[in-house]
Amino acid sequence: MSTRTYTVTGMTCGHCVASVTEELSEIDGVTDVAVDLPTGAVTVTSDLPVDETRVRAAVEEAGYQLAS
Repeated sequence: MSTRTYTVTGMTCGHCVASVTEELSEIDGVTDVAVDLPTGAVTVTSDLPVDETRVRAAVEEAGYQLAS
């Protein structure tokens, strides 16, 4: 099992959280997504490590950005 936390910028409400959670949950192997709206921290838990480019693409598909 692998857990990694990212910072997502631009989220302001529950709809933002739902959009990011939905997109990240569609990545193969992802078993859990936990979002802390006030800090922008997004913790992704998966069966195996997930490539950051896939996480970045999913976050961008939701309309947001990973912090550099």
